[in-house]
Amino acid sequence: MTDRIRANSSPDNSEVEDSADFVSFFPAFVWTLRDFPLELEANGQPISADEYLELSLKLKQGTDQKSKDFNELRLCIRKFFPKRKCFIFDRPAPRKYLVHLEQLKEEDLNPEFIEQTKEFYSYILSHSNAKTLPGGITVNGPRLKCLVLTYVNAISSGELPRMENAVLALVQIENSAAVQKAIAHYDQQMSQKVQLPTHTFHELLDLHRASEREAIEVFMKNSLKDVDQKFQKKLKAQLKEKQDDFFKQNVKASSDYCMALLQEIFGPLEDDVKRGLFSKPGGYRLFIQRKQELEKKYHQAPRKGIQVKYVVGTISGDLLRRFSQTPLGTRKMAL
Repeated sequence: MTDRIRANSSPDNSEVEDSADFVSFFPAFVWTLRDFPLELEANGQPISADEYLELSLKLKQGTDQKSKDFNELRLCIRKFFPKRKCFIFDRPAPRKYLVHLEQLKEEDLNPEFIEQTKEFYSYILSHSNAKTLPGGITVNGPRLKCLVLTYVNAISSGELPRMENAVLALVQIENSAAVQKAIAHYDQQMSQKVQLPTHTFHELLDLHRASEREAIEVFMKNSLKDVDQKFQKKLKAQLKEKQDDFFKQNVKASSDYCMALLQEIFGPLEDDVKRGLFSKPGGYRLFIQRKQELEKKYHQAPRKGIQVKYVVGTISGDLLRRFSQTPLGTRKMAL
């Protein structure tokens, strides 16, 4: 293993240290023996399947090449897989039925074989852990794909695959994807909850903060070893940009809506000013009365947003300037 792969990228790490790293995340070793014809005994005494495995891994004494070849595989298994388990299986059915084994019903199978199979399934389902990487990273389907590609690319280029580098590449991919998932969740929540323009600045701010919290939760659920919160900071920076954009959209939506509403409400009054309807005795008082009535109507309209006072002030000021340019308005202002 240490000739084919490294756990760490540092050239100073020894093979012993690498081996210790391998052991920390290697799976348990399960040896299964089918059609087992022997008696489980040693020195005339019955032994278990696990004891049979340990006897099989016993090393030969000697320094000759034959002993080295015999011991090499056993040393690897003992070194890299300290947790070991063995299962033996009797022949599943009499020899004459083995040709049609897949068509046999369960009652036609050897009862001992069925019992051994149940024990094997039970052990695998209850004791097998998900594959992990250094740092306790659990490997799922997408992560396994990333690891395979990383190892294959390294081998194809003639390099020695290093698990540490594979984990770093996996962290980059996983956390970048986690940021995108969090942003997508934020966008979905804001599109469902926010109706621009909002009545107040704090209404939009509260909606943003609630969606931001959920987005960060999504990121934390999907992120992987985000050292120094590098990717979380990147996420928060993107959320801040989206917050600023929503505030700008909110101001524009409020301004556009208020302007359209004011043009609809004050349009007839503006036409009356142009036609000189108020250029007569008592016209100024009538103009002010009409303007106040229309302002009241404008303020009663719902969902105008945060630009309500600024826009109505602009329109009112513009109407007063236009009225002041009429003959009656000029005289009134002079007074």
